[in-house]
Amino acid sequence: MPRLITIADPADPRLADYVSLRDVNLRKSLEAEHGLFMAEGEKVIRRAVSTGYPVRSLLMARRWVESLSDVLGDAPVYVVDDEVAEAVTGFPVHRGALASMERLPLPSVDSVIGAARRILVLEDLVDHGNVGAIFRCAAALGIEAVVLSPRCADPLYRRSVKVSMGAVFAIPYARMSNWRDGLHELRTAGFTLLALTPDQSATPIYKAPLGERVALMLGAEGDGLSSRWLQEADHPVCIPMSSGAMDLGVDSLNVVAAAAIACHDLMRS
Repeated sequence: MPRLITIADPADPRLADYVSLRDVNLRKSLEAEHGLFMAEGEKVIRRAVSTGYPVRSLLMARRWVESLSDVLGDAPVYVVDDEVAEAVTGFPVHRGALASMERLPLPSVDSVIGAARRILVLEDLVDHGNVGAIFRCAAALGIEAVVLSPRCADPLYRRSVKVSMGAVFAIPYARMSNWRDGLHELRTAGFTLLALTPDQSATPIYKAPLGERVALMLGAEGDGLSSRWLQEADHPVCIPMSSGAMDLGVDSLNVVAAAAIACHDLMRS
């Protein structure tokens, strides 16, 4: 039976995991210190539990208890009214429930790429929403692993998890320990490195040679890939724009749209 604990005071210390969920700097510090992350909404909570993440506690209105009763286990369930939930978290909690989950140890790059044939490599994407959306694209389009540069945003940050609809739990990922030499490990493992760039003089991605193992490299919105990573790539590739795009002031796609198109193209072999 779940342990239902009714709380009326938003300052109750038992709710510390849920404080100020929109304060990015506070949450980064708190979540790193305590080894936790937030799962929001029934679907995402179920996906997190099904992939083995332990539940620390849950926060929800009483009306949501029954629908999640089969996954509550013996973790404490803090039952609050909507006003208390908003006072604690800093926003109206419309998705029914929040779960504080324990992080699992992050695997090594070598173990994640394992037998994978198609992977993404993200360099310094700092927008959590973009990272989550790219994981969702990866899950839908056959990508088998994601490798993050050291400064890339956290896939388990609340917004990343929410935007991905739980896809961050389905795609294995690892973080490089060394940005400068990070691509060497992938090349040694036999990956062809494709660097996606808005430069229209690059090879159209649908013409790029696809080897047995391919790593598609994506850079941050705006700046794109660093010059070092572009130079280290085997092939710079682009998504060809229509002839009238420049006339409309469109010289590139945002990184999520570009990732979706490029991942779909990788499915051709």
